[in-house]
Amino acid sequence: MPVGAVAQRDLPVTRTAPGAYAAFTADNLGNLYLLSKENQLKKLNVKGDSMGVFNDVRRYGKLYSINAANPLRTLLYYKDFRTVVVLDRLMNPVNVIDLRKQNMFQVRAVAPAYDNNVWIFDEQESKLKKVDEEGKVVLETPDLRLVLQDALSPTRLFDQNGYVYAYDPERGMFIFDYYGAMKNKLTLLHWDDVQVIGSEIIGRKEGKVLQYIPGTLDIKETVIPSRFQQYKDIFITPQGIYVLEEAGVKLYSFSGF
Repeated sequence: MPVGAVAQRDLPVTRTAPGAYAAFTADNLGNLYLLSKENQLKKLNVKGDSMGVFNDVRRYGKLYSINAANPLRTLLYYKDFRTVVVLDRLMNPVNVIDLRKQNMFQVRAVAPAYDNNVWIFDEQESKLKKVDEEGKVVLETPDLRLVLQDALSPTRLFDQNGYVYAYDPERGMFIFDYYGAMKNKLTLLHWDDVQVIGSEIIGRKEGKVLQYIPGTLDIKETVIPSRFQQYKDIFITPQGIYVLEEAGVKLYSFSGF
């Protein structure tokens, strides 16, 4: 990906999902998850065909986040009620996890685990936890305030490439193994729209898309058009940037730049 003159040019659009949407996300297979302003959640494959619809979005209050990192298990998180709804690949609800029953009242970040459990970060106890389908804790770290001499507040969690990544914009990326041991801390501060895909960390900062692979020395930078700064809902992939615009969701490709 080139650096420099890209800001003077625009990125080509390679995919469009027209419609009026309140939010969206994508998975690593190219499926789109589109939340309409009428609170219908629809899943489209790469051809634009519908793969399923979930209509009961508001049952647990205002939807806080959609996590589709695992294309077979979509997590809907309702922060106000500390409730996780698990959908299958056809968008049918298969489970509801009420974190309040386990006395977890301060949780912002949730993510699917490799073994069909769910990772959460309990800020009240400052612990990364893995919970089962009933919300019971099956694994947890020690109190990380004692380990780091600081309180973490991750906004995103990722289970990728055999590790769990917890991103706190003010403190960086913290990497744990599947047993809860912290393996690394990366000082990647104030990145927006962070994603972890395989072993690559991708984000956006100061008009650039940044890509970093832990263990390497350099952060790869791609300057993007300044108008992208106006968009609040962006999803970055190695191939390009999904953007929620007034007319729908568009994929702007890095190809040719």
